[in-house]
Amino acid sequence: MEMFVFTLTIFVLAIFVGFEIITKVPPTLHTPLMSGANAISGVTIIGAVLSAGSHLTTLTTVLGVAAVVFATVNAVGGFLVTNRMLAMFVRK
Repeated sequence: MEMFVFTLTIFVLAIFVGFEIITKVPPTLHTPLMSGANAISGVTIIGAVLSAGSHLTTLTTVLGVAAVVFATVNAVGGFLVTNRMLAMFVRK
């Protein structure tokens, strides 16, 4: 039970920190920062896979799988946005 509380605490803190970081970025800087966010999402995916694969409890596995899905969507979306942004600077 102690490990569950510890894991849940880390998960909740990650949600709050992520929300605060994202809401403080001005819209003009959001697209250029997507490349850096993709690297962070890659680290998140690794941590989520480790959490999902630990099989401590069913809840940690479900939260790990959800984290893998959300981080993957974030990374793929970031690459698509970055690619579209860079395509705007190509001469025709």
